[in-house]
Amino acid sequence: MIKKIFKTYDFSLLGAYLLLTVFGLIMIYSASMVTTIQVYHLTDSAYFFKKQLGNFLIAFVLLVVMAIVPYRIYKKNSILVLIVLGSIVGLISLYVIGLNINTATSWIALGARRIQPSEFVKLFVIIYLSAVYAKKQSYINDFNYGVIPPILFLVLTTFLTMIQPDIGTAFIMFSTGTIIVFCSGMNWKNLLKLIGIGLLIILFLSPFLYFAKDKVFTAERISRLTISYSDPFNDELGEGYQLVNSYLAIGSGGWTGVGLGKSVQKLGYLPEAHTDFIMSIIAEELGIFGVSYVIILLTFIVLKSLRIGMKCRDPLGSLLAFGIGGMIGIQSIINLGGISGLLPLTGVTLPFISYGGSSLVVLSMAIGLLLNVSKYTNQMERNETETAKNDLSQAKGSFRA
Repeated sequence: MIKKIFKTYDFSLLGAYLLLTVFGLIMIYSASMVTTIQVYHLTDSAYFFKKQLGNFLIAFVLLVVMAIVPYRIYKKNSILVLIVLGSIVGLISLYVIGLNINTATSWIALGARRIQPSEFVKLFVIIYLSAVYAKKQSYINDFNYGVIPPILFLVLTTFLTMIQPDIGTAFIMFSTGTIIVFCSGMNWKNLLKLIGIGLLIILFLSPFLYFAKDKVFTAERISRLTISYSDPFNDELGEGYQLVNSYLAIGSGGWTGVGLGKSVQKLGYLPEAHTDFIMSIIAEELGIFGVSYVIILLTFIVLKSLRIGMKCRDPLGSLLAFGIGGMIGIQSIINLGGISGLLPLTGVTLPFISYGGSSLVVLSMAIGLLLNVSKYTNQMERNETETAKNDLSQAKGSFRA
């Protein structure tokens, strides 16, 4: 029994996940141990490490659940209705009971913990679009019934996330949904129609964005868009402060870094060192080797997701794998691009590494779901191989007779 389990589950994927999350815990402690006391005025230097360790334990339990429960239950209409209602209610509730932190209303307080609904909605969008398009395969090229209905859910959740405002998460959500749409099997004629409709939707939403511009496109966010592409050193004590200190951290690391725990930038110079800018601290303390370690493992998970998606013959499993790989890949690129000045700063966490309970829980659930799809795919391949062997044995027996 144990031997069969080891044959069906992809333990290389699980191993990459554990290597990243454990490394993330170490770096969260290293990046936050000084600012916990100096900036947050707490007495325990391991405060954020302990909280993230608790998040990891919860996340790993949910990973196991997602890996065990057959993923094909997401085709059930009752599950899909719950996903739609839960996503919309969760995002709308932010305007009633949401917490405003750093000019964004993206969190809900549940006791001592904070939940970010949009993080969960990212995964819900993947599950919903994958399940609906898998069910519509027989009429996937019927534009009115096979293509449009799921798109409306994607547009609504993206819009509700963007006006929090959380432009980074909204972009990841929409981009991941777009990947699933392109992989769903619909023809190019319908894809071109969708692009045209997308442009019309942008024009339709323009008046709403104009009235919400003071909230969505604040001066701070506009400065993030411009500073990243200009010279942050022109305003190194103002709008360019965070990016300049990120450069200093990255540039100080060299090949091997200054040593684990010996970062200078985490001593109050680089804001949010344990969250969005944790890779800058990794570069400073562990150099190119530390950065390469993270990037190689993230790339492995993304490529593994794509491979699982290509091998899986079940449309639902295939779309889930493509969506999860796309989400992790896009989020990684946005974070790494932001800290290096190649992309605008959007406040997106580095998958599996940055501090953040909602992010870690959702990404762990996604890995569990990916393990589930991989298990199903491996079982199907084994069954086909055994069937082929039996057929060959029977054919040999008949020939001898």
